[in-house]
Amino acid sequence: MGEQLNGLKRTHMCGELTVEDVGKSVVVMGWVQRRRDHGGLVFIDLRDRTGIVQVVFSSNTSSEAFEKVQSVRSEYVLAIEGKVVKRTPENINPKIATGEIEIYADSLKILSKSETPPFPIEDKSNVSEAIRLKYRYLDLRRPSMQKNLMTRFKITQVVRDFLNRNGFIEVETPLLIKSTPEGARDYLVPSRIYPGKFYALPQSPQLLKQLLMISGFDRYYQIAKCLRDEDLRADRQPEFTQIDIEMSFVEEEDVLEINEKMIAELFKETLNIEVPLPFKRLTYQEALERYGTDKPDLRFGMELRDLSDIVSQSEFNVFKNALKNNGSVRGINAKSAASMPRRQLDELVEFVKTYGAKGLLWIQVFEDEIKSPASKFLKEEEVRGIVRRLDAKAGDLILIVADKDEIVFDALAHLRLAFGKRLNLIDESKYEFLWVVDFPLLEYDEKEKRYVARHHPFTAPKDEDIDLLEKEPLKVRAKAYDMVLNGVEIGGGSIRIHSSDLQKRMFKVLGFSEEKAWERFGFLMEAFKYGAPPHGGIAYGLDRLAMIMTGSDTIRDVIAFPKTQNAVCLMTDAPSEVSEEQLKELHIRVDL
Repeated sequence: MGEQLNGLKRTHMCGELTVEDVGKSVVVMGWVQRRRDHGGLVFIDLRDRTGIVQVVFSSNTSSEAFEKVQSVRSEYVLAIEGKVVKRTPENINPKIATGEIEIYADSLKILSKSETPPFPIEDKSNVSEAIRLKYRYLDLRRPSMQKNLMTRFKITQVVRDFLNRNGFIEVETPLLIKSTPEGARDYLVPSRIYPGKFYALPQSPQLLKQLLMISGFDRYYQIAKCLRDEDLRADRQPEFTQIDIEMSFVEEEDVLEINEKMIAELFKETLNIEVPLPFKRLTYQEALERYGTDKPDLRFGMELRDLSDIVSQSEFNVFKNALKNNGSVRGINAKSAASMPRRQLDELVEFVKTYGAKGLLWIQVFEDEIKSPASKFLKEEEVRGIVRRLDAKAGDLILIVADKDEIVFDALAHLRLAFGKRLNLIDESKYEFLWVVDFPLLEYDEKEKRYVARHHPFTAPKDEDIDLLEKEPLKVRAKAYDMVLNGVEIGGGSIRIHSSDLQKRMFKVLGFSEEKAWERFGFLMEAFKYGAPPHGGIAYGLDRLAMIMTGSDTIRDVIAFPKTQNAVCLMTDAPSEVSEEQLKELHIRVDL
């Protein structure tokens, strides 16, 4: 049994004691990190969220406390009263913030005992993620995890403070809404009161924040929980958090400018890093042409080069077929990688195949020769033209993919990133921000045989492209923008359609009948009848942003209680079966 506090009050946090506190009587409380018995002295490292302090138990100071501490083990919860003492120079521990002092214990209360934990509560414990997630409450005691969540808290505090000072108001939107299945799959919640009817959990507050603009609130924000029943990929969660922002009477530039200022303040206040303004910008098409992706990592070069014109008359079938099918031939230059062994080059061929490419051509540039498996199929002037276009010097390795543009871009983008890491070209201390703008408004879904919105159906087309909406839909650019940081999209948004006529045209292009559009989005279309201001906004993935700012490898390390990649909570065993009685109340029969 643990003891009660009995009026004992904590006076200091463990990690905040300094030499300024020498001579003071203090009360600290926390968990036992480790216990060391040196015969006449017992040392306890006591831990709370602020850090560790060393406590010394001596029979000379308090025989009762010394007796009690004999039974103490790791992760026991203690309350200790004692005096702060300055350590002798030879005993100073520079590895911890409290290393210049220690506490000599006068009294000890064991508040709670602990069994031996399934893994050591320390940052360098080599334990599988599955075990960490099963015992997440123990995993969260580790200093790095506590630091991650405190940094996440700081991020939301700075964002809130900035937005509050800039005329935004925080408004909560509901978690039980109407299902509007245009995008990811909704999580559905059955209604007990209305048999056979369902609420949906919001994929984002998109329609609701637009309604708030129509309501005249002018500037809104929310730290919003979003839920999507998607097939999960490596670093996705079924529930995630957005920093959601919307503004009225604005154009793209207004949204971009205030968000740059907010991010600059966030990095200054949280990481003490100066972010230069304004951010770089690339159009969607430029980003693809130069980096193969709409979320490029700008911390290193190795840009793609289009080689199609150089090999337009080539007899090499791989190039010939790609160009004949309206594809392209493009390459990158991996500097100083020409001496890569054949086995590794063959592995690169398999690597690009995972992104749809049929193969990979390489050209090794040496001081006295140029080697390539395709030498016999390529003319000398073609090879030399490729070498010139990619500015290749002796020791460089040229890597080329020929196929449909989307395959070429995808394969080379991943190849570029892989070589950026392999050749140590990425400066991990750098933060390179970028706006990607002028996205296509629509794309064609081969499966559904219709046009679908690239972002969502309420994104406004560029004014100069509106006339193309029915004639050449794929040429229409959107007033949409993504914020990219170090190759990760951290936020995205758009200016919204505020004209009911234009919204109807958009729904028609998307293949919605008027009845279907009203069935799904009638409440928004009804609201448009009563005067909607021009408006736009952005939503940031808070989890991704926190992951980058803490230097974590996965978003699971910045979420208190995440799900696995398969959307399971190992700690609570959710999802789980429910009782027949609960199902009956909801008028549901499970028939698998």
